[in-house]
Amino acid sequence: MKVMLGQGSDDFVVELSAKFPEVTFVIGGTVEEQIEQIADADVYFGWPAREAFVAGEQLRWVQNPGTGIDRIMQDLPELVDSDVVLTNSRGPHAPPMADHVMGMVLSLAHRMGELWEDQQAHRWEPGPYNDTYVELAGSTMGILSLGDIGMAVARRAHGFGMEVYAVDKHPRPTGPEVTSVWGLERLDKLLAMSDWFVVTAPLTDETRGFIDRRRLGLLKEGARIIVISRGNIVDEEALIDELRSGRIAGAGLDALAVEPLPPESPFWDMKNVVVTPHASALTPEMSRGRQEIFIENLRRFLGNEPFLYVCDKRTGF
Repeated sequence: MKVMLGQGSDDFVVELSAKFPEVTFVIGGTVEEQIEQIADADVYFGWPAREAFVAGEQLRWVQNPGTGIDRIMQDLPELVDSDVVLTNSRGPHAPPMADHVMGMVLSLAHRMGELWEDQQAHRWEPGPYNDTYVELAGSTMGILSLGDIGMAVARRAHGFGMEVYAVDKHPRPTGPEVTSVWGLERLDKLLAMSDWFVVTAPLTDETRGFIDRRRLGLLKEGARIIVISRGNIVDEEALIDELRSGRIAGAGLDALAVEPLPPESPFWDMKNVVVTPHASALTPEMSRGRQEIFIENLRRFLGNEPFLYVCDKRTGF
């Protein structure tokens, strides 16, 4: 049996070969090299190029090293219509992404970007910050989608004394960190009561454009929004208008509709916006966690056991 790694290191190949000596492992390089190597491969770990996937006539399973599968669904319609099983790597991304959310929250609440500019200019002027910081304790955080990321955010926000509410397509009971979880039909109510609104939903046909101009207009006056999962869920033109008017007081954006963010985007120069390059999850622990999920799923594949984290290729998650 042959496994092709779209990403990985020589050390990972050595580890895999020691654990599964009956399997041949190869690392794909250029698209041309992938096409050549994938012809007799049974498994692909990574995001295969479309040309490579089509050439992989023996493929039976693709392991997405990430969580969101919207990119694969968009780039590989052939995968959706095939019998190839698609799994993802849920879990390891959630803690660092939730940490990143709280970093953005704190940066916006205490104007860290402007303080950093003062430090660079050797400027000691506390006056402009007098009575301008936002206390987190007692504020309300609303979360769109209470999956792994949403729950990790909720636990951290609860630790700061925030009251957390959420909406989810499939609401279910949670621990004490979340006051209430509602169905999507109560999203408008959640927006109206949120001081902080965090988007942790996957990008699907249903969530694309979900937070449109009307819904942004429902956000509580002076609220701040954090987008950590995917772009294209929030109407960015409407968000820019709301930020410029001051009705929405700030935004933290790690996921955007167009990536890299174009140089001409107004987001770059807004003092009430924190932009990061879709990098919130990038810790060594996250990378290793994803490898461990692949190792476990490969063991199950060889043992003819059910996979962890099989994706629904029709719904997109």
